[in-house]
Amino acid sequence: MTGSSPTQRSAPHPPRLTLVIPTYNERDNIPELLSQLGQVLEAAEAEIIFVDDSTDDTPTVIEAARSDCPVPITVVHRDDASGGLGGAVVEGLKRAQGAWVVVMDADLQHPTATIADLVATGEQTGADLVVATRYAGGGDRSGLSSGYRKAVSGGSTLLAKTLFRRALAGVSDPMSGFFAVRAASIETDRLQPLGYKILLELIVRTRPQRVAEVPYTFAPRHAGESKSSLREGLRYLRHLATLRLGRTRARMLGYGLIGLSGMLPNLVSLWLLTHLLGVHYVPAAIAANQVAIAWNFALTNMLLFRSGPRRHSLRSRLTRFALLNNTDLLVRIPLLGVLVAVLHVNVLLGNALTLAVMFLVRFVVIDRAIFVPAPAETPQPSRRHREHHPMDT
Repeated sequence: MTGSSPTQRSAPHPPRLTLVIPTYNERDNIPELLSQLGQVLEAAEAEIIFVDDSTDDTPTVIEAARSDCPVPITVVHRDDASGGLGGAVVEGLKRAQGAWVVVMDADLQHPTATIADLVATGEQTGADLVVATRYAGGGDRSGLSSGYRKAVSGGSTLLAKTLFRRALAGVSDPMSGFFAVRAASIETDRLQPLGYKILLELIVRTRPQRVAEVPYTFAPRHAGESKSSLREGLRYLRHLATLRLGRTRARMLGYGLIGLSGMLPNLVSLWLLTHLLGVHYVPAAIAANQVAIAWNFALTNMLLFRSGPRRHSLRSRLTRFALLNNTDLLVRIPLLGVLVAVLHVNVLLGNALTLAVMFLVRFVVIDRAIFVPAPAETPQPSRRHREHHPMDT
């Protein structure tokens, strides 16, 4: 992880406000964003922290555009984009010095003029968290680019509020990426971000004592393309499951669903080999197992264990995964033989039963021995236990 030297602050005291902006390939939005921020922020009262996961020259553009913004700026480029946008925000929260931290996107869909309203509302109401909302008090979501995105946004909000009714009571827009949080209330070591819904993570895990809202109009994106995608949608569902069930049970559920989906290629392959090609059910079951292994590994690696660096390489994980799933044939094939030859169970049903029996054993080994995270760096203490320090260089 690397950081750029910030503009020097003229006053020695900590700022009233830190603005945390996560960026991913937002080079075309930066000049206009900094120009607007320079008009609404006071240099002695604020600081800006960009946490950048870009693959383009966004950090260079920020450096070049600094002259348009008198506010001190720090750029932190992450070599490992762990946790996605949410992870970037948490990194910014750890580095923030302001009494209030405002999180917003770089695409100018969040109006810079609303920043002051968020902080003022927090100070006036005594709230720990102030959410900029598109769904209450005159808020407007018209900046969503299509009916499809509006439906996805509304459906995601409804799903979250259904799963976390108590935690989200009084929060009309838990999907908002625009909010202010009182720094003294943040405990960053409790956050386990996954994807771009950091506000939901913050509310559910830290349970702020009082939440206020400020309506705003969600504007069209200034430049570039939306980062919403099917992959982010799947990440969001995984995030919901993790928040609701805990990491291990959520992974077990995901692994079970992937294993269930893997039964289809397994059974189709087995049917083709036994019924169309006349292969004996034992070698056919072994061959069908290889098809299911490839299917299950691809989905498991992509959906369940994608975030963060891994201790083992992709080739090593695939080898271990295949070895495990073929080793369990030593149990499954004799069991299948008993079910088919002795108990006269249909071969397809018998094969499905043996897959179910081995599910839990396989999950434990996969979770603990194959998809093992790389050793974590020593975590930084939470904001509540840190003193203010000079801006990082």
